[in-house]
Amino acid sequence: MFQDNLLQMRKLKGFTQEEIAEKVGVSRQAVAKWEAGETVPDLDKCKVLAEIFEVSLDDLANYEPEENLGLGLPPKGKHLFGVVTVGDKGQVVIPAKARKLFEISPGDQLVVLGDEGQGLAIMKSEKFLALADAIRSGNYMTSNFPEP
Repeated sequence: MFQDNLLQMRKLKGFTQEEIAEKVGVSRQAVAKWEAGETVPDLDKCKVLAEIFEVSLDDLANYEPEENLGLGLPPKGKHLFGVVTVGDKGQVVIPAKARKLFEISPGDQLVVLGDEGQGLAIMKSEKFLALADAIRSGNYMTSNFPEP
C-alpha cells in the first residue's frame, strides 16, 4: 500500500525521486527503496511526505484504491465513502464511516442541496442554517465559520 501510494502521488504531482528526496532530506536511493518496498521511512519522514502530497498520513500509509472504485488517494479532507443504492422510496443509507466522521445520528435533520451541473450535497441542517445566517448578515467572509 504505502509504496504504491508514494509512487502514485509522486508521479501525479510530477516530482522526481530526487525532488522528493531533497524535500524530505534523504537520498534519491532512499526514495527508490521506499517505492520498491525494500524499506519504509520513519514516522517523521512519512508526515513530511503526507504534507508534500496534501493527503492524510493514514491515507498515505493505508489507502487501497481497490476498495475505493479504483480511484487514487483523495486530497486531505476529501472522502469517497463508496457507492450507495437508492431504495424504492428514494431512501439512501449513508455509509457508517461518513456518519461517524460527520457525527450524523438517527433523528438528525439533513439538508439536501442540488446543482444540475455538479450534483447533490448533503449537510446537517444546523450547519446549513448557521451558514445561511452568516451570509444573510454579511459576516460570512469575516466570521470564523468553517467552510461548508
